[in-house]
Amino acid sequence: MVKDLEIQLSDLLGETVLGLQPTSGGDISQAFLILLQNKKLFCKLNYGQNAYAMFSSERAGLKLISDSGTIKTPEVISCSNLEKGACLIMEYIEPRQPTAIDMQKFGHQLANLHLCSGAKYGLETDNFIGSLPQSNTRHSHWTSFYVRERLQPQLQRALENNLLSKLEVPQIQIIESAVEKCVSGISPGLLHGDLWQGNYLISSNGEPYLIDPAVFYGHCEVDIAMTKLFGSFGSDFYAAYHEIIPISDGHHRREGLYQLYYLLVHLNLFGRSYYQSVLSKLNYYF
Repeated sequence: MVKDLEIQLSDLLGETVLGLQPTSGGDISQAFLILLQNKKLFCKLNYGQNAYAMFSSERAGLKLISDSGTIKTPEVISCSNLEKGACLIMEYIEPRQPTAIDMQKFGHQLANLHLCSGAKYGLETDNFIGSLPQSNTRHSHWTSFYVRERLQPQLQRALENNLLSKLEVPQIQIIESAVEKCVSGISPGLLHGDLWQGNYLISSNGEPYLIDPAVFYGHCEVDIAMTKLFGSFGSDFYAAYHEIIPISDGHHRREGLYQLYYLLVHLNLFGRSYYQSVLSKLNYYF
């Protein structure tokens, strides 16, 4: 099977693949390094029904971020169907442990990405969050976008999968009213969309890179809330970020509200280990 894949990738790249080396690359797809004569490439492989659509939207998100001129993303070499599944091949970025200066640079660059404004909240096309479809239907108002295109689809999926009960899911009008009370003076900025610790890296020469995006135009605090859900990016990063985008009143209350979306995604992807975290936030906010 590995040999067949090496042959397919060789044909795709027009260059002999000398070997495949497994590496870390998230929970959704397999990841490995493609060993060529004079370099390595990074490859993601997925056998799911939506594999090519997932990788195509990832490629589009990487391009949107790169085209902003604010922060780097790996160059995409190929996004292709295979005999089974699909693959996304990118340049390999040799990572290093971040220094304080690296994280300050990252904080500045992410803030500048968030300052890239859009006309409305959302995106011209839908994409994916992990392997789940993510609706980006555009809205003029942040509350309606966040509730209708983020919270509601994930709550509905959790209901259908018996991960939440009807009694545990508030009515849509109650959710919208609660969210509206937490937000004001927001304008749409370009977001990574899934910014946890596994979705950025610092290259060997100190350049920040964003990977695995789920992009859309939204409230910048969504990305910041996600950076704090499973740890923290550290004080150097946040201090640098807020030099450019100052902390807004009410951000502590919104942080958990925005983390709810990602907890719902994890509930739907990985099951009931996230149930109590989701239920706690539902009860707190609604």
